Amino acid sequence: QVQLVESGGGLVQAGGSLRLSCAASGRTFSNYVMGWFRQASGKEREFVSSISSSGGSTYYADSVKGRFTISRDNAKNTVYLQMNTLRPEDTAVYYCAAARTYFRNTYYYDSGDFGSWGQGTQVTVSS
Repeated sequence: QVQLVESGGGLVQAGGSLRLSCAASGRTFSNYVMGWFRQASGKEREFVSSISSSGGSTYYADSVKGRFTISRDNAKNTVYLQMNTLRPEDTAVYYCAAARTYFRNTYYYDSGDFGSWGQGTQVTVSS
């Protein structure tokens, strides 16, 4: 499995921005679809965004489309989530996840497809 470590969370006012990073190690990063999920207190974990192993395909939940941007740097073994125009309802623990793939332009959005998970980073958006 690939090991994942998230960073970049914090407290921000509504309308502000944050960029999350997820550093991967242990396997060939470019063989993995990378995803971001989040879990708010008392709620189930939900999909946020994913990116294909090549970086050429991305997918977003409707709730973040147009505000969040996922990207990856395969040379740095890192995936990013740029979050703009943050809202209080974006408050959650954000998790990075990896899914082994043999296809360069495939993305996943079901948590069951992802076999490796980070420890999570807290994002809090104040109103």
